[in-house]
Amino acid sequence: MTLPDAQKVQPNFRLYLITDRKVAAPRDLVDVCRSVLSTVAEAGLSSNLAIQLREKDLLGGELYKLACRLNELCQRFGAPLLINERLDIAVAVEAAGVHLPAESFPVARVREVLGKGKLIGVSTHSLDEVVSAYRNGADFVVFGPVYSPLSKGRYSQAKGVEALSDVTRSVPIPVFALGGITAERVRELSGCGAAGVAVIGAVMGAESPAQATLQLLDALSRWETQPYRQRLD
Repeated sequence: MTLPDAQKVQPNFRLYLITDRKVAAPRDLVDVCRSVLSTVAEAGLSSNLAIQLREKDLLGGELYKLACRLNELCQRFGAPLLINERLDIAVAVEAAGVHLPAESFPVARVREVLGKGKLIGVSTHSLDEVVSAYRNGADFVVFGPVYSPLSKGRYSQAKGVEALSDVTRSVPIPVFALGGITAERVRELSGCGAAGVAVIGAVMGAESPAQATLQLLDALSRWETQPYRQRLD
C-alpha cells in the first residue's frame, strides 16, 4: 500500500550519481565524490544531486566503512546518499535512503524498517515493474537502459526515449532515465516527462568527474518541461 503523498519524502534532485569504483579507477572513489560534491556545492547546485553507493562486490565491513566516509561527505555538502540494497548499512550509517534492484526486498517491508522519513528508490526495466514499484510505495524509480549503457552491459537492449515517455505518463512519482546518458543525450530527453537522469560512466569514467557533473546539471536545467510534481498540480 502506498503512503499518502503528504507523508512521503519527496526526491528533489535531478541528477542521480551511481558509484562504481572500478570505472573511476585508478582514482579513489571517495576523492572522486568529494571533487564532485565540492564543485556542485560551489555552484550552488547541491540540492540537484544525489549519490547512490553501489559497490556490490564489497563485503559488509568494507562497504560500511566506505558508506561512513561518503555519508559524511554528502551531509557536509547537502546531498542525499542512498545505499544500494544493503538496508542494514543504510540504517547503520543513517543514510538518506535505500535503492532496491527490481527483484529485491519488498518495498513495503523496507518502508517498515526505514520509516517515512527516508527515500526508497527502485530500479526498473519495464512498465510493469515501474507500476509495481509505485503501487508498493517507492518514492521514485530508475528506468532503463534508455540508451546502450556506457559502463554496464547487463541489459543489452536499449528501451528508447518513447518507452521512457510511456513510463513517465503512467505513474505520479519521479522517473529517472538510466543507460548511456550523456550531456548531449540529456538534451534529447527534454519533454519526455522524466524527473532527471541517473548516471555511472558519464561521471565516474570522465576525465574530470566534477566538470562532467556540471555539464549534466546544466543540460538538465534547460529541459523544457517542468519537474513531475509541478506537472501534476
